[in-house]
Amino acid sequence: MFAPNEERKGIDLNYLNKFERFIRKQVAKKRRFFIITGGGYVAREYRDAAARAVGTKITDEDLDWLGVHATRLNAHLFRTIFRDIAHSWILKHYDMVDKKATSPVVVCSGWKPGWSTDYCAVLIANDYHMDTVISLTNVDYIYDKDPKKYKDAKPIKKMSWDEVLEVVGDKWEPGMNTPFDPAASKLAKKIGLKTILIDGRDFGNLERVLDGKSYKGTVIE
Repeated sequence: MFAPNEERKGIDLNYLNKFERFIRKQVAKKRRFFIITGGGYVAREYRDAAARAVGTKITDEDLDWLGVHATRLNAHLFRTIFRDIAHSWILKHYDMVDKKATSPVVVCSGWKPGWSTDYCAVLIANDYHMDTVISLTNVDYIYDKDPKKYKDAKPIKKMSWDEVLEVVGDKWEPGMNTPFDPAASKLAKKIGLKTILIDGRDFGNLERVLDGKSYKGTVIE
């Protein structure tokens, strides 16, 4: 949402400013945040460039590593924005729990090939004993079909992890565009994690989620 894309050729500073103000307002209320950054458009651009340059010789692992490093670049941006209140380094290795990560804001990136940062978010939730993950996307719900293409697309307000897995399948592919990646969905189901998918540009709605009020979004559990 904040990174360059086809429409915006530069970083969306307006979104970043709103996000920063929102998080700082919530931190003032004694709330704490683990922010896991995706790779977004930057990752897709690098993967596409590599595919065009190398062709069929490129491996899924190489494509995934490009995506991982894109998430780390984005994470460094957020870590810089919240430098005064953020954990002193980015969490990016999830085979160990960083017990020193006690700051109001902890920024996290991708880890390694085989899944997206959805999986990293689930690992963080499990390691730090959280029962809910909020996934910020560019849509307000999961829909039964693409709402950009079909005017009769219907929002889905609740889904089970089994229903999500029917949609996403059981195999990860670099650059997958799904509500939640297969590896993350399997682990979330196993540990009983609740995920709320909302439009990350609607900060009023996000605040209602945090306050336990009525909100727009899809709940997966």
